[in-house]
Amino acid sequence: MRFFESDVPDLAPEKARFHVLPVPYEKTVSYGGGTAKGPAAILAASGQLERWDGQSDPGADGIYTWPAVDCSRAPQRVLGDIALAVEKILKLKKLPVVLGGEHTVTWGVIKGYLDAGVKDFGVVQIDAHADLRDAYEGDKYSHASVMRRVVEAGIPLVQLGVRAFCEEEREARKAHKVLAFDAIELAPRGISKIKLPKKFPPKVFFTLDVDGIDPSVLPATGTPVPGGLGWYQTLGLFESVARQRKIIGFDVMEFAPIPGFHAFDFAAALLAYKLMGIVQRCS
Repeated sequence: MRFFESDVPDLAPEKARFHVLPVPYEKTVSYGGGTAKGPAAILAASGQLERWDGQSDPGADGIYTWPAVDCSRAPQRVLGDIALAVEKILKLKKLPVVLGGEHTVTWGVIKGYLDAGVKDFGVVQIDAHADLRDAYEGDKYSHASVMRRVVEAGIPLVQLGVRAFCEEEREARKAHKVLAFDAIELAPRGISKIKLPKKFPPKVFFTLDVDGIDPSVLPATGTPVPGGLGWYQTLGLFESVARQRKIIGFDVMEFAPIPGFHAFDFAAALLAYKLMGIVQRCS
């Protein structure tokens, strides 16, 4: 199944700008499950999208969908396979759009950028959680530790919309100089633009955990937390980053479809497509 196969031509990978990589990985979820079913649900729902996203036609740039990464193997092997798949996309000089799966997937993605020799990039994260624990339940590759692995690799990080984190994560923010615009600052006032520091790298990989969005909008996730970002606020924050830096890829993580509620599948697919549109218009 391809992303938006109902309306976007089946192009050779060399001719498509956006390369969708489904990664149905789910090993360390700590509350609700179902993220392994997220990528397939997004792909299926994408067939109901409109080519015109309200402002432009991201499909005109071409969308290529890779086979899903085999997530049945040992975690380290899966992370390596994710990195290899992302590295292949980058060697084609295309833009990865990764669909998860639990947030651990993002570390495999970032490894792909590092293995491909990409330098001078930072990560911007929308999330309800900081994901900065050294380990969770003894696992350093837990979804709750993924951003700790990122900052330990020396990659600058900005966090948006976080509203659930522990004392250890607060200290990790200080130690690794993580810039944070938490939900308590953004959500009540509807802030949809942020200013990146001048010294922040010129390229950005954007990771979007859907639980960063308020569960009144998108409840289909394993760890929902009230007080999150609105739909247009989320898109606005992404666009504000895209207008300041070059987006070199993004992911949509932690979507866990709810059987019988296809509206949320569609929302997740539309979110991915809207982000493609913002990249298209801002580049």
